[in-house]
Amino acid sequence: MSGLRDACVLVTGVGGFVGPHLARALVARGAEVHGLGLGAPPADAPVASFRECDLADGAGLGDAFAAVAPAVVVHLAGQSSAARSFVEPEETFRANLGGTRAVLEAVLAAAPRARVVIVTTSEIYGPCTAPGERVREDAPFRPVSPYGRSKAEADELARSFGAEHDMDVVRARPFGHAGPGQTPRFVIPGWAQQIARIEAGLGEAVLRVGDLEIVRDLSDVRDVVEGYCALIERARTGEAYNLCRGEGVRLADVVQRFAAMARVPVRIERDPQRMRPADLPVLVGDPTRMRVECGWQVTIPLERTLAEVLEEWRART
Repeated sequence: MSGLRDACVLVTGVGGFVGPHLARALVARGAEVHGLGLGAPPADAPVASFRECDLADGAGLGDAFAAVAPAVVVHLAGQSSAARSFVEPEETFRANLGGTRAVLEAVLAAAPRARVVIVTTSEIYGPCTAPGERVREDAPFRPVSPYGRSKAEADELARSFGAEHDMDVVRARPFGHAGPGQTPRFVIPGWAQQIARIEAGLGEAVLRVGDLEIVRDLSDVRDVVEGYCALIERARTGEAYNLCRGEGVRLADVVQRFAAMARVPVRIERDPQRMRPADLPVLVGDPTRMRVECGWQVTIPLERTLAEVLEEWRART
């Protein structure tokens, strides 16, 4: 589609970490945003309407889509923690694979000509296998967690379902991203929360960490939602797109940057409880397709993201 002004956009999972950022980016482009998800409507997301709905409730989901008749759907809802997926694999597949199927079926019934952006994850790829490798969209899927596997199957479902029913489906594969509003179950806000508590005298001056040798491609959530808007406006039907910086950073370097920002000295210690049963040693993406076809690239420096997340947790502690 050529633009978002006056477009009716339905965002699933609008109350999560990414949803409010996306809603603000869409409204800034003149779109009318409607949301659905679990719990109360998000206070920081400018939505025209919100409906509480479990994706497993087919009738309720169908009613929600019929009431809005969206021109665009962005599917964010799901179980987003790889660590949690090892403890709750069945729930992870129900939310991620089952939820994606339910959304696609609801779109087909209520808004079959809508542009649909299905958000999966870079963890579908598995680890990079060569030094300096940047994973492209045509790489094979080799996920190592139930979360990655559930998203890989959701990605393939989106491709095949869209092709079978001649729907305008696009797949977004974001790599790691952080920013204000993210739960401390994830590594960057988790470290920021620890530092803020240490500075406030609420804990021992020890920053507890997991595996720091991991290399990740990290972006700011505000860049990522700009990428989703670019996909709505310019992506090719049926394609998949990596949203990433295209550069790897060791988590050891990230935690050292955090420690340097701390207002008091902190000691870094590895905590076995923070280790995953399986993880990806190196995962770096190739953003060329997004840059060339959609005119999008990461612009926010990682240092700014870290500093703003830390300031958020200082304010909340």
